[in-house]
Amino acid sequence: MSKKTFNTIVIKVGSSSLTTPQGKLDSKNLKRIASQIASLAHAKKRIILVTSGAIVCGAEKLGLGKPKTIPQKQAAAAVGQSRLMRQYEKAFEEFGLTVAQVLLTRDAISDRERYLNARHTLETLLEEKVVPIVNENDTVAIDEIKIGDNDNLAALTASLVGADLLILLTDVDGFYMPNDEGISYLVPEISEINQDVMDAAGHPSTQLGTGGMVTKIQAAKIVSDAGVYMAIINSRKDGLIEKLVAGEKVGTLFTPKAGKLEGRKRWLAHGLKVEGSLIIDPGAESALAKKGTSLLPVGIKSIKGKFKSGALVSIVDENEKEIARGLVNISSTELSNLIGKKDVGEAVHRDNLVIL
Repeated sequence: MSKKTFNTIVIKVGSSSLTTPQGKLDSKNLKRIASQIASLAHAKKRIILVTSGAIVCGAEKLGLGKPKTIPQKQAAAAVGQSRLMRQYEKAFEEFGLTVAQVLLTRDAISDRERYLNARHTLETLLEEKVVPIVNENDTVAIDEIKIGDNDNLAALTASLVGADLLILLTDVDGFYMPNDEGISYLVPEISEINQDVMDAAGHPSTQLGTGGMVTKIQAAKIVSDAGVYMAIINSRKDGLIEKLVAGEKVGTLFTPKAGKLEGRKRWLAHGLKVEGSLIIDPGAESALAKKGTSLLPVGIKSIKGKFKSGALVSIVDENEKEIARGLVNISSTELSNLIGKKDVGEAVHRDNLVIL
């Protein structure tokens, strides 16, 4: 593993790590995880915890079994959020640490002012030696403002604060890929998220939570652009968090891109919800990638989706491979009438565009 020093660390705990086989809150594993985090905090590491488990906690208290409807899930989250926080507060108090609850939704990240405010809040908590515990606000979140899973929430949080390392705690030992004989093996390090990695991620496989390896690879892409390392490790084996941070080879380590995106570019790349896509020709693709130009309507071949002026759009090549994202100056209705035309202004200004 890299000899890089990790000072600011985001740790995400999945539902499978906090749930017993009977579907109850696994307080024993929660305390084990808290103990390892406390050890890092006392070693002057800045730790942010992103946790799942609120719905499981609430469903257990309400006797709901596994909630199926959105209102049931939100009711369970409302009851479970305070119950889960109480468990964390008790666990960390044993080590002399204070915790703070931070609830986020997509609109807190997509709005630039609120994004910066969230960052300042987290930074202040870290300066005060507090362990922020982040979760999505499941009680009120709807599709339009929902991040959707805590792997992506953890990645966005790591990008937000400029963390050094994101650790995803799960119930497997790391990321597996098939060899030539089709037998899966644990991959110790991944430096590029290529199609083989995407294919190996498959589909979400856990019955608890909304994650799986697909969302973990999505998280890896987000943090790679931010220059953040990411590791997938087993939450149920003692001491792995500390070993990983100390530089030992544990689980699967994802190394970031050489050139990370800076503040606003990171926000453009991953902080907003994509509302449509622009398919561009090779000439426009070359101008964006090599010359850093704005995107003009003359280089656009077609449009997908409906969006307003100011929306985030995905910019893709003729094979629909995403190459950039940006804030569009013109609505989809207006832009559809300008496709292929010259001297009609910019579709996406270069200051509001990020190459991926």
